[in-house]
Amino acid sequence: MSTRRDDASDVPGFRLRHGARIMQAGGVVAYPTEGVFGLGCDPWDAGAVRRVLALKGRDAAKGLILLAASAEHLEPFLEAHGFGLLIAAYRQWEAGDERRATTWVVRAAPEVPVLLRGQHAGLAVRISKHRQAAALSRAFGGAIVSTSANRSGRPPARSALESRLRLGAAVDMVIGGATGGEQRPSRIVDLESGSVLRD
Repeated sequence: MSTRRDDASDVPGFRLRHGARIMQAGGVVAYPTEGVFGLGCDPWDAGAVRRVLALKGRDAAKGLILLAASAEHLEPFLEAHGFGLLIAAYRQWEAGDERRATTWVVRAAPEVPVLLRGQHAGLAVRISKHRQAAALSRAFGGAIVSTSANRSGRPPARSALESRLRLGAAVDMVIGGATGGEQRPSRIVDLESGSVLRD
């Protein structure tokens, strides 16, 4: 069982709003999530997404996760039937006993850029209960990119300090605060098949 350590009061609201404005302007920020620090940007901004991939040295064919404060933030990215499956899955997850962060792979809408979904038909999305991550999404006004703040193949950053040490001035802002304390990455479930891709 994870120990919850996230607290929206750890980071003043103006810092979250500033981070949101940076992303709206095409920038990249590092921010705490359920288990690690993530890199965030505007998912519709191809230049910003390419910059995130380059910072990590990540293969674009793998795709990226989108994090949102609500299901509605994800609706523009998803095929209609898939969005319905997401709503049902999220309600079931909320009603369950285990609250481990879960990422769902859902069929993407046709207009979703290949940079986000990679070589896959589905898009990986997560509705976050981490208060700071969710507050950042709300301040931004929609879903944001969420991929671990580290170079590919290296250990993920679990603090603001580690994010700065790993990425330095390569990001426009590191938003402080605590992660949610989860020791494992989020579970990944394919909503079309119901199969668990990562437990």
